[in-house]
Amino acid sequence: MLDWFRELSRAERKGFYGAFLGHAVDVFDFMIYSFLISTLLAQWGMSKSMAGAIVTWTLVSSLVGAIGAGLLADRFGRVRVLRWTILVFAVSCFLCGIANSPEQLMVFRMLQGLGFGGESSLCMVLVTELIRNPAHRGKYSGFTASSYSFGWGGAAIAYAITFNLFEPEMAWRVCFFLGILPALVVVYLRRNLQEPEVFLKSRAERGNASPAADLARVFRRPLLRKTVLCSLLSGGMLGAYYAIATWLPTFLKTERGLSVFGTSSYLAVTILGSLVGYVAGAYATDRWGRRLTYMAFAAGAFVMAMIYMVIPVSNTSMLFLGFPLGVLMQGVFSGIGATISESYPSSVRATGYGVSYNLGRVIGSFFPLAVGWLNSGRTTLALAIAMVAGVGYALVMVSAALLPETSGIDLGQAGGGDDGDEPTTAAAAPLLAPAPGKPA
Repeated sequence: MLDWFRELSRAERKGFYGAFLGHAVDVFDFMIYSFLISTLLAQWGMSKSMAGAIVTWTLVSSLVGAIGAGLLADRFGRVRVLRWTILVFAVSCFLCGIANSPEQLMVFRMLQGLGFGGESSLCMVLVTELIRNPAHRGKYSGFTASSYSFGWGGAAIAYAITFNLFEPEMAWRVCFFLGILPALVVVYLRRNLQEPEVFLKSRAERGNASPAADLARVFRRPLLRKTVLCSLLSGGMLGAYYAIATWLPTFLKTERGLSVFGTSSYLAVTILGSLVGYVAGAYATDRWGRRLTYMAFAAGAFVMAMIYMVIPVSNTSMLFLGFPLGVLMQGVFSGIGATISESYPSSVRATGYGVSYNLGRVIGSFFPLAVGWLNSGRTTLALAIAMVAGVGYALVMVSAALLPETSGIDLGQAGGGDDGDEPTTAAAAPLLAPAPGKPA
């Protein structure tokens, strides 16, 4: 199963390690807030709507950060800009730890959004451009995306340990401070990383196009349709994930009556499932193709979310149900890095990725807010989570059905080249056709 990984060059492996850890740090610092919501509700007396709004505005700012980082990366290089984004991230982690009000925390989390918006987008662009064999691109990007599980798991472990070592009023601050050290480790890992050849070739050929012109291309035909569909695709999967993951710790603690240790144990099972889901999705996206993988995992995740949240089951049964929920909820993400990168020509790939994935983040940012709104006297938290997540997974299935299949495309011709025509590969294949190189 790992023969493809052993075939990687030294440069491909270095890119993988740097992107993997950088993405994991992003996720740790983003997800740690979800574990702290119940504590901050009690500490500051803020409303659940305010708690959800902090998530929303953090994700809105990530769009600004991603577009800015993408424009810079298409001109100055992926690696250089990645070094800048992680430093912004480290500073914002410290500031979040010294916040003294919900309003201050919102401002500092928005600053953090600027950093992780650029960081997470450029990580995936970098690894998809580094891989030489397009038959392994889905696995390469999928395994990189699996770092999400490690970052999420690290947040759960940090939450459990710090709240057992410190009083709640200090523990939540320590949780934010913990994100600083690994961010600095990422800076060290990337010190000698080289730019991908496909980017260097594109930069030499692109001429003197302005950043404004690059941004405008992403919103003009023929790339506009891809931008819209990729945004809706990522928005659906991110929104469903945010609805579940943001409110799951609060659901387990307040509606299921679990302790800090119990909440962490239940989440650990879900996180373990998410790691398996990323691996399964990584292989499926190269084997089945991108679109069929999205649709299969999204449909399964919707069913599992309904079972987990709505159907009355014992706490013991819920513990075991968390595993398949994690598999399906996170497996749907495995191919997103490859799909978006394959949808844009090299000259605007980082810009296109930053725009479409982070427009998806903005779309998804309203999902946890919607959960908080529905739970404010309108319905139970469990039903609110299930309903909002269901909308997200429906959006994934519709968007996937409308997108062209890009599995196996040459990145030098991705997005149809600089003219933007449709690539002449599996893009025109029917939905159930096998991925390129696979037997029917």
